[in-house]
Amino acid sequence: MARLIKRRSKKSGLPPGALVYIGEKKLEKVRVKIMSYDLERCEERQTESAAECAPFWDAPSVTWLNVDGIHDAGLIQELGSCYGIHPLTLEDIMTPSQRPKLEDYGNYLYLVVRMLHPRQEGGNERFEQVSMVIGPNFLLSFLEDVGDVFDQVRERIRSGKGRIRGLGPDYLAYSLLDAIVDEYFLDLEKIGDEIEHLEDEILHEPQTSTVQRIHQLKREMIFLRKSVWPLREAIARLERRESPLVRETTTVFLKDVYDHTIQVIDAVETFRDMLTGMLDTYLTSVSNRMNEVMKVLTLIATIFMPLTFIAGVYGMNFDFMPETGWRWGYFAVLGVMAAVAGVMIAFFKKRKWL
Repeated sequence: MARLIKRRSKKSGLPPGALVYIGEKKLEKVRVKIMSYDLERCEERQTESAAECAPFWDAPSVTWLNVDGIHDAGLIQELGSCYGIHPLTLEDIMTPSQRPKLEDYGNYLYLVVRMLHPRQEGGNERFEQVSMVIGPNFLLSFLEDVGDVFDQVRERIRSGKGRIRGLGPDYLAYSLLDAIVDEYFLDLEKIGDEIEHLEDEILHEPQTSTVQRIHQLKREMIFLRKSVWPLREAIARLERRESPLVRETTTVFLKDVYDHTIQVIDAVETFRDMLTGMLDTYLTSVSNRMNEVMKVLTLIATIFMPLTFIAGVYGMNFDFMPETGWRWGYFAVLGVMAAVAGVMIAFFKKRKWL
């Protein structure tokens, strides 16, 4: 599970705009995937050089530069120079602990979201910061690692299906946001199935591993909540069209993804309440099981108390105990003890304690 707050000690004392990557150390090269398209054509290539990306900043077509990796400060700096990105934006891009937000720099919009990678069976959630720079004819997306949830968007661009190739980078940004929010829904479906399984397990056979998994799911809900609540505010700002970079034709689609975000928030809050209630149910179930065990042990001890008393009386070894010399004394005492135990058991059953 990722850290709630990433360490920022590397940036302590540095001036604003200093490009320092604070994530985990990586050795692989940063790759840039270029997609340039319009209604007639779609060009696609991959490069490791910022110089090959420079010609697209004023191209008549829409250009999407997807950068896999933000640990190469030199490449990030070159891309920023080519596309006129403010140093503070570049600093935020290389600091993968940003709160989802939208910032308007006039000639471009800077959008930060949290992308959720598909959950592996039995695994944990993995979040990743995605930074988007939305310009008049380009969109730059910066990811921490290789791999994303945008394959269907790329396929729509390649095939020309839908309206994506006829609209601008603002619609492309909507498409990426929609893909990210859809992945939240898929993850919540899996969490919902797991919560149902845990509920059955708590009611029938609670174990220590059950409460551990509940705590793990509660932690995942914290990450989801931290990712979705600020995202709602950012999408709402996009929807209000405070920047001319967001066209009116795109607002209706942004309203749709905003509604989806609200649904995700409702589901997260519902699951948080359910998990909290499941913890209480688990503790109650464990307490009830303990009470049942203690009840049985108490009844056994209560039945044997008078029998222990009788055995103790005849175990005192006094010389003058007339019944100890009786031929049938041993069997009589056993009979009395059996009768006492039977009477007590019948009494417990009558009171429904057994």
